[in-house]
Amino acid sequence: MLGSFRKFSGSIYAKILLGIIIIPFIFWGMGSSITGGSKNVVVVIDKEKYSIQHFSNFIKKTALKKVEANDVEGFLFAFISEKLIEKEIEHFGIKLSDNSLSKLIRHQEQFKRENKFSRTEYEKFLIKNNVTAINFESILSKEEKKKQLLDFVGGGASPSKFLVNISYDKINQKRVIELINLNDVFKIQLNFSEDQIKTYFENNKNKYNKIYKSVKLLELSPKKLVDNNEFNDLFFKKIDEIDDLIFGGEKLNYIIQKFNLEKPNSFTINELGKDINSKMNKKITKDLIEEIFNIKEIEPTVLIEDKNKYFIVELVKTESIQKGIGDDFIKKEILLDLGKKTKRRLITEIIDKINKNNFNKYDFDKLSKDKNVNIKKISLNNQNDDKILKKEIVNQIYTFPEKKVIIVNDIDLSENFLIYIDKIKNVTIDENSEEYQKYFNLSKNQIVSELYNTYENYIQKKYKIDINYQALDAIKNSYN
Repeated sequence: MLGSFRKFSGSIYAKILLGIIIIPFIFWGMGSSITGGSKNVVVVIDKEKYSIQHFSNFIKKTALKKVEANDVEGFLFAFISEKLIEKEIEHFGIKLSDNSLSKLIRHQEQFKRENKFSRTEYEKFLIKNNVTAINFESILSKEEKKKQLLDFVGGGASPSKFLVNISYDKINQKRVIELINLNDVFKIQLNFSEDQIKTYFENNKNKYNKIYKSVKLLELSPKKLVDNNEFNDLFFKKIDEIDDLIFGGEKLNYIIQKFNLEKPNSFTINELGKDINSKMNKKITKDLIEEIFNIKEIEPTVLIEDKNKYFIVELVKTESIQKGIGDDFIKKEILLDLGKKTKRRLITEIIDKINKNNFNKYDFDKLSKDKNVNIKKISLNNQNDDKILKKEIVNQIYTFPEKKVIIVNDIDLSENFLIYIDKIKNVTIDENSEEYQKYFNLSKNQIVSELYNTYENYIQKKYKIDINYQALDAIKNSYN
């Protein structure tokens, strides 16, 4: 069900509850497991036991959408991360007084009016996000303590001029490269006959079997629900009431009649947001499409929050539609798939030679001559120079040394290049430069990141973590 924290998730402070833990505590997944003891314990950190109920309450508190069985392990990792941070905060004696918390709240820009703290703005924020002052201040206090812990670990780092120059040079060094467009080299192999297209389709029919969902969708705005443009307390009470009705098994038509709402929109889409005629539905977001495809026939009516908007969505039917080779969109998709498959094979052959030192500058020039493809000479001013090549391709070029032959491409293999890195001109930055602070901070962040990695290793050795996988499986089964 949608609780108060779900509404709170739309605010800028949602990250306090649901944000990514900065330190990537991943090691416990490889730790030991509990083979005996209480069945009600899901994890033991050192000698402190945490019950199934404790963990289940954490899931209910932090979940933004309906929880699936395969989500449970991710929640467990977040739960353990939270407990480890709490233990470290206690260990280092990090505290936040009521006076400091008050000052922190008063300095938040969204609570100010005419550049001064406004109690009214603060109260409006609490009402809009349906959270009490006590709960909000508790959350803010926890987040501030976590911030102080991380500042304690990495806050004192200060890079030398030498390290700043390394960071500056890595991005701003100039490079001269020679380039062969491999799409021109592969041109003949990328011309596919009708027989090849037909054979590929027949061998991969299931790939072009598309799932479509037909749904009814109704947006719940304050104007429609309470005849007011503000997200006030009455609006959220109505949202909770609708959520309870859906949880109780009521369908969209009943809710429309009860609240005197307008007729819903009906449409059919695939997971890309395209209808049966391959036309994109531009009125719904990518996240909303993902939510729609998570709806199951057993619970067809759901309440969804997306980008501070609320929707009732009801699944009408799910169908699998086999598109034929005569469909222009399918034929285009087949040609793209054949092209990627062919490019991947040909590129792999060259990369294999490069890795075995069987492809050097001589072979680079010979390939150009044999295939009658021009070599283009390009100068790159820095890693952000995307006037000629895509940024993702430039970034790849900047990871290799001078006098090296490499292959670079974009993620979908639409652009593929054989590159020879001819020259690298290293650069330095003056301490009086306007950009010096920028690269000082970049270098500092890199040092802090390394310190966090070291701190992670320290945490790994400090705490013993045992997971009761039987209890964890039981929790997973409850979400099936």
